[in-house]
Amino acid sequence: MKIWLLVWKLSGGVFDLPGKIQELETLNTQSADPNLWDNPDNARAVMQRLAALQEDVQYWTNLRQEIHDTQEFFALGDADLFAELEQTTDKLKDEVAQAEFRLLLSGPHDRGDAILAIHAGAGGTDSQDWAAMLLRMFLRWAERRNFKTDILDSMEGEGAGIKSVTVGVRGQFGYGYLRSERGVHRLVRLSPFDAAHRRHTSFVLVEVWPDLGEDAPLVIDPDDLQIDTYRASSAGGQHMQKNETAVRITHLPTGIVSSCQNERSQTQNREVAMRVLKARLMQLEEEKRRQQLDALKGEHVDAGWGNQIRSYVLHPYQMVKDHRTDHETGNVQAVLDGDLDAFMEAYLRHTMSEYQD
Repeated sequence: MKIWLLVWKLSGGVFDLPGKIQELETLNTQSADPNLWDNPDNARAVMQRLAALQEDVQYWTNLRQEIHDTQEFFALGDADLFAELEQTTDKLKDEVAQAEFRLLLSGPHDRGDAILAIHAGAGGTDSQDWAAMLLRMFLRWAERRNFKTDILDSMEGEGAGIKSVTVGVRGQFGYGYLRSERGVHRLVRLSPFDAAHRRHTSFVLVEVWPDLGEDAPLVIDPDDLQIDTYRASSAGGQHMQKNETAVRITHLPTGIVSSCQNERSQTQNREVAMRVLKARLMQLEEEKRRQQLDALKGEHVDAGWGNQIRSYVLHPYQMVKDHRTDHETGNVQAVLDGDLDAFMEAYLRHTMSEYQD
């Protein structure tokens, strides 16, 4: 990317450094208010946003100053400085490339943790096996990035694979990367579960939400919740514990269900299930706002079943193709082994270009 384009983005384009500096001043004023902690939830949100914004503003301010200084040295036209300036420019190009990608991860929750959910869809046993393959793919991807993962809840498939699984992913920019994976993933292959070994198509839905932990700025009326407990079970229906430690929480107004059975105590499972529920409810509110904006622009595409974001073809040829960005590769096994960065980056760049348009 040309340096002048980055300067535009800093000066009021995508990142809008002056706007961020003004917001930082406002947050500094709020943080100094002695009454701030009268509302602990709001105070935590303010302090988290302040810390993140301070880091971003310092990063971009330093980079802009480097660009400005380099341009001034070039303007001097001193031949003795050209060799040194060439080295500085090469270094600056690398920094600009890193900065450009950082712009792609500048959403309000991008730098935080994520909650990933995988649900087997149409395709029976093949679909459940495909869900297990995707779980392995995402766990391998997280391992490559040294992210921590926790299986929060899972339901084994009938005969093979999994019906559904919820995973906590902890690492810087975990949500920023994984949000590119939301949607329906389609697999085409010769079925290992078909005696005739015919070609089958399977679908799996992947959901991703930002994990805001206990600090999610969302108040839920206890009367809106139905909380059930049951025995945690493993594959085949065998009970792991005699006590009802597993928890299922239903948000009655929306019908959203969140459950957790992988922690040791009912209290821990309830806390995790509530954390997942809050994340899903906040995502629902964001989607409503986004749909309202899309309606105003006259652009709304249903992101439900049948609108796959990516296809993984193992037969009659081998290819993985993202239908949103047209990014593709013939190295299917590498992708299934967690090599997802190119697809994620292509999606992030695609969404950024849409924003600029």
